[in-house]
Amino acid sequence: MSDLAPRPLRADAQRNREKILTAAVRVFTAEGLDAHLERIAKEAGVGSATLYRNFPTREALVEAVYRNEVAHLCGAAPALLAQEPPLEALRAWTRLFLDYVTAKYGMIDALRAIAATGNSPYGHSREMIQAAITALMDACTAAGAIRTDVRPTDLFAALEGIALTSAGADHRPQAERLLDLILDGLTLRP
Repeated sequence: MSDLAPRPLRADAQRNREKILTAAVRVFTAEGLDAHLERIAKEAGVGSATLYRNFPTREALVEAVYRNEVAHLCGAAPALLAQEPPLEALRAWTRLFLDYVTAKYGMIDALRAIAATGNSPYGHSREMIQAAITALMDACTAAGAIRTDVRPTDLFAALEGIALTSAGADHRPQAERLLDLILDGLTLRP
């Protein structure tokens, strides 16, 4: 192992980091980016020093939250496919996509500011999300549950459109209706 490679976190340090990221999503979504970092630390059940040791700046925390949310969203696809029939897994994943968008919406100004500095928080998130959609749609196609003439990029574009017009908790019912409309249009009927 190289001297430059980061050391793996101890189990308790990893748990604290996860608690901070989870609390930050809730607090940023509810209060916006002006939320006090001490509020996030308290919500996570850790001290301010622990928060700052993990995330020395607000920007570092926002970027880590965003990357963590993308990882959770994309990691949910295989788990859902293992637990549900493919079409139900796809339907459940699209709801998780709405949760992701709601969290991202609460951080959008900070994400844009970080991107403007040249440190793109988005990294490979688009490709990761596209891969998750592809896996879900491939499973649905193999099960004969959806049309074969719709590409994963088409569904991703539709999800992005729903996200743009229905972001935020106030619009959640409309976003879910739009998701149902899209998924009903994908579904093969006997």
